[in-house]
Amino acid sequence: MTKKEKFKELLKKDYVLLDGAMGTMLQAAGMKVGETPEMLNITNPELIESIHEKYFFAGSDIVYANTFGGNEYKLEECGHSVEELVTAGIKLAIKARDKVKPEGLVALDLGPIGILLEPTGVLSFEAAYDMYARCVKAGAAAGADLVVFETMTDLLDLKAAVLAARENSDLPILTTMTFEQNLRTFTGCSISAFGLTISGLDVDALGINCSLGPKELEPVIKELRKWTNAPLVLKPNAGLPDPKTNLYNVTAKDFALLMKDLRKYGIKIYGGCCGTNPEFIEELSKMLKENGNIKAEPVEVPAAICSATKTCVVNEPRAVGERINPTGKKKFQQALKDRDMDYILGQALEQTSAGADILDVNVGVPGIDEVEMMVDTIKALQSVVDVPLQIDSTDPLVLEAALRVYNGRALVNSVNGEEESLKNILPICKKYGAAVIGLALDEDGIPKKGEDRVKIAKKILDRATSIGIDKKDIYIDCLTLTVSAEQEGARETLKALQTVKNELGLKTILGVSNISFGLPNRVLVNHIFLTMALQAGLDLCIINPNLPEMMGAIRAFKVLACFDENSVDYVAAYANMPQTKIVPVSEAKTAGNNPSASTNINLQEKKGNYELSDLAYAVKKGLKSEGAAVTRELLTKMDSMDIVNKSLIPALDEIGVEFEKGTLFLPQLIMAASVASEAFDVIKETLNKDSDETVSKGKIVIATVKGDVHDIGKNIVKVLLENYGYEVIDLGKDVPYEDVVNAIRDNDVHLCGLSALMTTTLVSMKETIQLIRENNLDCKVMVGGAVLTSEYAKEIDADFYAADAKESVDIAKRVLG
Repeated sequence: MTKKEKFKELLKKDYVLLDGAMGTMLQAAGMKVGETPEMLNITNPELIESIHEKYFFAGSDIVYANTFGGNEYKLEECGHSVEELVTAGIKLAIKARDKVKPEGLVALDLGPIGILLEPTGVLSFEAAYDMYARCVKAGAAAGADLVVFETMTDLLDLKAAVLAARENSDLPILTTMTFEQNLRTFTGCSISAFGLTISGLDVDALGINCSLGPKELEPVIKELRKWTNAPLVLKPNAGLPDPKTNLYNVTAKDFALLMKDLRKYGIKIYGGCCGTNPEFIEELSKMLKENGNIKAEPVEVPAAICSATKTCVVNEPRAVGERINPTGKKKFQQALKDRDMDYILGQALEQTSAGADILDVNVGVPGIDEVEMMVDTIKALQSVVDVPLQIDSTDPLVLEAALRVYNGRALVNSVNGEEESLKNILPICKKYGAAVIGLALDEDGIPKKGEDRVKIAKKILDRATSIGIDKKDIYIDCLTLTVSAEQEGARETLKALQTVKNELGLKTILGVSNISFGLPNRVLVNHIFLTMALQAGLDLCIINPNLPEMMGAIRAFKVLACFDENSVDYVAAYANMPQTKIVPVSEAKTAGNNPSASTNINLQEKKGNYELSDLAYAVKKGLKSEGAAVTRELLTKMDSMDIVNKSLIPALDEIGVEFEKGTLFLPQLIMAASVASEAFDVIKETLNKDSDETVSKGKIVIATVKGDVHDIGKNIVKVLLENYGYEVIDLGKDVPYEDVVNAIRDNDVHLCGLSALMTTTLVSMKETIQLIRENNLDCKVMVGGAVLTSEYAKEIDADFYAADAKESVDIAKRVLG
């Protein structure tokens, strides 16, 4: 029996029990602050083995090996290789299993690497993949029965991890992400995006762990159930921690009772995270034995595609922007040859501002490396727009490269009825969990008759479902022919579309604009044909959304066909517009968009006439090189501090407000900061010629405290502070108390920021602050981190508590101006 088969057998049980926390047990056993848990696999193997034994005795079917931080980034200074520590961890868990519960399973347990991936961070997708692959290979060789990726917050990071496990082992894969009470991860990933994307990668189970207790995680697990039929995992904390005592506020008995209430959501795999111990697992086991589990009924997961932060459910007509395509566009073709990404991003922003729900992305032009260009374009687009993407190519190499780095679940455009296309494209879509468009043509071309196109659609449907692609993820394009050349073609297309929709039960898509090629007043023909297609059952409308007649047709149809309940979206788009004429979309408040978003600006066309508002626009939209170009021009006609105070800072403030409201997320916040950083660099270059002028608003020391190696949050704070004009002295992670004091004294610093992620390192934060006070330094201290509260910040004599990175900027303004 293979390990996959063994795991499937285990899932036939009424329920499966995982273990509880390893860290909690290590802390109780006296693990020192700053000690690397994975090192104990070598320095104190008896302790690790005994913890595993206790969990097996308590009823665990699966235990997680002590390998959570076993990647090369986190272990770089420990003196042992990844392979040594992972192997030792797996062997100890196996030894405990063999003693106590021979039928039990041992999981290679891996957490996030600890660095944000591009484009939000600096780590490339393939570098992350390689780190995970190294761990997986070591764990598989050591005898692990499955791979677990837990406490993940970045969807792309998790995707890299899952692909590394699939491509470097044949082990079952279990994945859990960590969500906050706003139903988003730290990076803004939605529950729907997690469910759709990771289910599409064919993991063996997925779910939620950490961050909150069972009660607080109820809305999270309830929402996740809507987006997947994979076995669900729930591994909550023992409530919430008290920073003073490091103790959690839910007892083992109460934990089991709370979990009892959550069985109704069809959970298959139960366990505990921070604050739980063998007593919790024992109580959970008793509860499940006495009450049994509640079997999950299959759910009808909606037809949808997504980015990490935005899901587009295809339950009503949706607009697909057609403009990122070089066909017939000489300027676009040249932009691709010149690698002019700003031009492409401008096209994307125009279309999303106009109301596009999805963007088609085609970069096929002779003379370029299409694979490289597509990958770079996908990364760039996902750094500035949040709508899902439709990846447009018939080249399997291009599609695979793009799907690999795409953050979310994409739509592939396209496969067709030719044998070669079916054989090459469908398996790629299946591998990456993508939805797919099927073109109703084959080796004989496009059939004239609608019924023959339907036959090809049926062939595509059969082949796709035979390899496991869900019927709801197949979209058929019955193909729009030019009516000026073949007038009957329009009728045949609509006839085929109706049949595909009503008889095959598939979603439909059409490229509308081709209908009018060669005719005068093309927009009128496109508009009427779109309306006819919508009436025939068109789901995805590939159009130019910048044309108000096209978006107007979709919006009006959704009102009349009762998709737009109470005409909410229609009214939001047109309420403030004159009623006597059709108004350009750019003058309307587009429904579903950020209400404070600026009207779209073509910065390239304004070159030579830039204003402060143009720089603010570049910052808010995440346009790096354009931000730098605007800054250079502005410096020729105004004072640098006017640029900083009248454009850069207000733009960042506006982004910060949207972040706090939850209308944009960490990736957009960081991209805005990076554009501001480019602008500041340009200003600093200019000011180097004049030593009497400076853009620095003051110095700030930041550090992750002694014993804590988690620095993602601290690094984000650094980016934001620097881009508000502060000089940041970053001492790094695991910083001794004395180093913080010396940095403050030697640099005459009046604000210090301290970060801690683990409850065990809060004592280091307290000791650092105490040493600052003992040295009578004129320095305010702000503290932050996942385990902190404002109350505990006061108790350890901190001056300020920063709940998030944006708040650290507000504190800096108060202290330094």
